[in-house]
Amino acid sequence: MLKSKTFVRKTRSGGIMKIVREHYLRDDIWCGSEICTECKQESTVLQKDACMESNVCSFPHYLVPDTNVVLHQIDVLEDPLIRNVIILQTVLQEVRHRSAPIYKRLKDIIHEKEKHFYTFTNEHHRETFIEREPGESANDRNDRAIRVAAKWYSQHLKKPEADGLRVVLITNDLGNKEKAEESGLLVYKCEEYIKSLIANPELVDRLALTNDEKNEISSSKVLFPEHLPLSRIQAGIKSGSFLQGTFRASRDNYLEATVFVQGDGDNSTEVLLQGLQNLNRAVHQDVVAVQLLPRDQWVAPSSVVLQDDGKAKDDDVAEEDEEENALKSIAADTVRKPTGKVVGIIKRNWRPFCGMLNVSQIKESTRHLFTPADRRIPRIRIETRQASTLAGQRIMVAIDGWPKHSRYPNGHFVRSLGSAGDKETETEVLLLEHDVPHQDFSQAVLSFLPKMPWAITPEDMAVREDLRKLTVCSVDPPGCTDIDDALHCRELDNGNLEVGVHIADVSHFIRPGNALDKEAANRGTTVYLCGRRIDMVPELLSSNLCSLRSNVERLAFSCIWEMNHKAEILKTRFTKSVINSKASLTYAEAQMRIDDTTMNDDITKSLRGLNKLAKILKRQRIEKGALTLSSVEVRFHIDSETHDPIDLQTKELMETNSMVEEFMLLANISVAQKIYDEFSECALLRKHPAPPPSNYDILTKAGKSKGLLIHTDSAKALADSLDLAKVDGFSYFNTLLRILATRCMMQAVYFCSGMDGDFNHYGLASPIYTHFTSPIRRYSDIIVHRLLAVAIGADTTYPDLMDKHKQSALCNNLNYRHKMSQYAQRASVAFHTQLFFKSRGILNEEGFILFVRKNAIIVLIPKFGLEGTVFFDNKDKTGPSLSFDEEGPSLTVEQHTFRMFDKVKVTISLDDSNVQHQKIRMALVEPVIPGVSVPASEVEPQAKKPKLDR
Repeated sequence: MLKSKTFVRKTRSGGIMKIVREHYLRDDIWCGSEICTECKQESTVLQKDACMESNVCSFPHYLVPDTNVVLHQIDVLEDPLIRNVIILQTVLQEVRHRSAPIYKRLKDIIHEKEKHFYTFTNEHHRETFIEREPGESANDRNDRAIRVAAKWYSQHLKKPEADGLRVVLITNDLGNKEKAEESGLLVYKCEEYIKSLIANPELVDRLALTNDEKNEISSSKVLFPEHLPLSRIQAGIKSGSFLQGTFRASRDNYLEATVFVQGDGDNSTEVLLQGLQNLNRAVHQDVVAVQLLPRDQWVAPSSVVLQDDGKAKDDDVAEEDEEENALKSIAADTVRKPTGKVVGIIKRNWRPFCGMLNVSQIKESTRHLFTPADRRIPRIRIETRQASTLAGQRIMVAIDGWPKHSRYPNGHFVRSLGSAGDKETETEVLLLEHDVPHQDFSQAVLSFLPKMPWAITPEDMAVREDLRKLTVCSVDPPGCTDIDDALHCRELDNGNLEVGVHIADVSHFIRPGNALDKEAANRGTTVYLCGRRIDMVPELLSSNLCSLRSNVERLAFSCIWEMNHKAEILKTRFTKSVINSKASLTYAEAQMRIDDTTMNDDITKSLRGLNKLAKILKRQRIEKGALTLSSVEVRFHIDSETHDPIDLQTKELMETNSMVEEFMLLANISVAQKIYDEFSECALLRKHPAPPPSNYDILTKAGKSKGLLIHTDSAKALADSLDLAKVDGFSYFNTLLRILATRCMMQAVYFCSGMDGDFNHYGLASPIYTHFTSPIRRYSDIIVHRLLAVAIGADTTYPDLMDKHKQSALCNNLNYRHKMSQYAQRASVAFHTQLFFKSRGILNEEGFILFVRKNAIIVLIPKFGLEGTVFFDNKDKTGPSLSFDEEGPSLTVEQHTFRMFDKVKVTISLDDSNVQHQKIRMALVEPVIPGVSVPASEVEPQAKKPKLDR
């Protein structure tokens, strides 16, 4: 049956266009229930014995939630207890339009077989489709469609074999509930139904608060100004009286934040906010509207550290006023910044937060404060009946709302992650807090993997170059199973050298637009934590079919150069190929082969040729102005049984590390040039912007403190200055300077060539660059492979690949994922460092001062690659006399002056007084300053663990 809808629309040019939409209605859409004998369905989703123990529904039943229940109570629907639910097409479409993250979560639940969630296409079913009536709002029409579908199900399943099975409509809309009851439907509010489920207190805690309840929790006293309606905000932004920006809370001071206002081009401003009233219930990363205060009310950022901890501050207004005044008095004479107040919220960016419960002091209380792990998020008030169980656990909480008369936002418990301090729990927190997608790959994603056993087919061979005879080998860190790249070098008959970089052909297995591709694009990168890897693509690809392991045939994308012995490129070609790697070596093994003069096999000859050329390439790069920077990387030795760190050492770099790096850089540059020549508008490239001159202030000061001049006007000038920066008797000085130079750099980013004019890569001194060499662990490289394949006629294109706006949006996600992955890796190293020191007690170590602050020095311990702060002011007692000179920078404590790069000796220990925020504590041992330094601790050598006799 065909229905059509006709309407007219005015076009841009002023003409009138008639639009006819056809809507097909069918009578072969099945109900999905095991009970039904009428529908001719091959497989069913909804169970016959749909029993959930409930006080109000003691019979088997299916649930039909409306749109708002799905949008607000998704945490409840995800619970394993909730099964046999009918999701109507009307609801699915509305959720899709209103919230992409919740739509994705709902689709994931529908895919879980054991949840028995069934999607019923009511909008195309002849008996459940309804037309919108004249004067009826879209919302009312959708509510009516939900009632009609629920009614149809009730009658359709009224069969003797149904054994009293009923359909229950779940809605929180009173009007909808009344109308449903009038038409004879069984209907409950979500809270009524969940509270009726027997012996499930955790499920009740997961209920999000509805608007009526949000007001009950808070006091009647208005604490915050009213938020303006969106219409007023939009008018204010248009007229220029309000500014729109992203709210960024301070980590160190809960009464302070900035709003980042993006201007045209590179012009952006920051508005400072101080005091609870001016922050006005905004939460970190919300998009807000701010109004600037008159100039005489502008203040300076405060240097006071204020944490919102201890007892709840609902009633103690006096204490908070005192803290706010402390901010103001300090800011009186210093540099003032544009200051404003939040007048409205444009978009909330709330997510579930990890943290711990502060159990209320009041016995039997169900209302407790939750402290998020991220210091930028305010404490959240939740209701739970299982506080005693949750104390000492890491839990997740979602915010439901923040009324104007509540000191804290209100929220609900989502789930427990495990005991605080436990390795698995802390890793889970770390991944959630850095927004790293780490759930198992779904069945939909896995369905696109090749079927095993897999082999290269004659069809593959027909369109690829056969390079299986070449002496190809890979060089990687120890334990690496996702081998992206392999190399070869051989002498040609004409005396020149042929060098090949062979990269795993991941784009052969991941086709554009399927579920596997979308998942990889969302993840963006593989994340390497200490002792754990979160793959971007399933393991079958990452560690097997795509991994270029030795002595197996693999598909590759090869970049092959003909070079002379001066490493000058004479010819470049790209080809899809088949290779058979002759050896998978570690950096150390490859180095031993190169150095061992008795070895002269083909693999070793190939490695020597590569190494010789790599040294020339590196020299040429450095002559052009490429920077050799330094950062301290550490490696943990993990106990094979307990998985605890037993040793910590800095990573050593060998010649072979540099050898592999040179050819990867060369391949990336060659590919970047090729894809840009072919697709000037939509090439995915990577750039590294030059830092603003002010970034280098600290570096020039550090050089000056040792009588050295650091030139920073170009990358070449900086590279030359760093090479010449030597201090007699202080060999580590140059490394410290390079570590400092690294901190001055900007972040390298992906971008689309058609959306940006500046391609330069400052650190590599290359006019163009991309990422081609690691497609197993970076999605950017998969896109670059696809572009290159189209450029050489090895594959077909698709619309999104040539759409510069979509390409640019993809780059934004990749940059975000890449940044979060780096932060997660650092957090993992920090956590493992804490575990390492937890079992070591107090250690004495030598270090160097990296930075000097007003009341502290930041010390780097080269042995552990560890940074820590030595504070000189004591909160409890009167501290030593401190004098800070910003120009130096130097800090005089009593009679001793500390400068950058001074050598000091410190004690290192773990401070675990705050379970949620454990930290490494450092105290000064040398130089000895009476009343400030501490005596060196007696460190007992740790006894080795006795091995068990087997």
